[in-house]
Amino acid sequence: MAIITYRDALNQALREEMQRDARVFLMGEEVGVYQGAYKVSKGLLQEFGEMRVVDTPITELGFAGVGVGAAMVGLRPVIEFMTWNFALLALDQVVNAAAKMLYMSGGQFNIPMVFRGPNGAALQLGAQHSQAWESWLAHIPGLKVVAPGTPYDAKGLLKAAIRDDNPVCVLEGEMLYNNKGEVPDGEYIVPLGVADLKRKGEHATIVTWGKQVLVAMAAADQLAKDGITIDVVDLRSIRPLDERAIIDSVRKTNRCVVLEEGWYFAGVGAQITDLVQRECFDDLDSPVIRVTQADAPMPYAKGLEKAAKADMPKTIAAVRRALYLD
Repeated sequence: MAIITYRDALNQALREEMQRDARVFLMGEEVGVYQGAYKVSKGLLQEFGEMRVVDTPITELGFAGVGVGAAMVGLRPVIEFMTWNFALLALDQVVNAAAKMLYMSGGQFNIPMVFRGPNGAALQLGAQHSQAWESWLAHIPGLKVVAPGTPYDAKGLLKAAIRDDNPVCVLEGEMLYNNKGEVPDGEYIVPLGVADLKRKGEHATIVTWGKQVLVAMAAADQLAKDGITIDVVDLRSIRPLDERAIIDSVRKTNRCVVLEEGWYFAGVGAQITDLVQRECFDDLDSPVIRVTQADAPMPYAKGLEKAAKADMPKTIAAVRRALYLD
């Protein structure tokens, strides 16, 4: 196992899939000469040339649409958004073209493409650049949505997404690019729709994904000092959702906390809560508790931003409430 960054894991996935399949190409703002806003595409232009690593103008709607057309004729585009916040300008192509084309064409057109880029808040980027997109995108039939929280999962999920015959949205944690973790030297993929039990425990389940996995693991470490052990279920895929992994864990621990980066209203956590109350009602010893961002645009001021985020203290407090300790 090599220890590499989340950024380099994504870079390896892109390089390996472009070497494996000549139909795969990367397109987006600054992906070529500048080697990516977050350096995920470092070295790819030099290896594959400008026909397969395509710098675009600042026109998200335009190059997303070019990607959909390329997928319709048999290529496998990877569309990089400098941030998913900028993808708001491309949603007509993501939602009304990519997601619907297979259905609207009566099965004539698969759309084997990936939309990828950083998701959620970083540090003091303000309200317009700090949104978590998973609930927006997972709401749409026809889109698959994944959110890797570790370098291992980042590489494996991106490779699986590129090979999938459907449009896949890869939500990369904006604060994760420098994080390091173990990544195998050989070939592997992480199947879409398969969660991972990142930590085993007995007293409560935390269901989470993306960069909140690190928050959940830190909370579990802290709770363990008080003798409280936690199942940390990392969804990895938001859609398709690994319902069985959630159900099995909650039936074991009898308590559930859902930790998500996004807003409370109509968040992914609401879907998970619905699943748990339907399938695990008789197993629950306390209500499902959700930990989310404050229901407001993300503040710019450092102290207010910190107060708005779903963090470790809030997660620990939620687990303790679920256990009726507070």
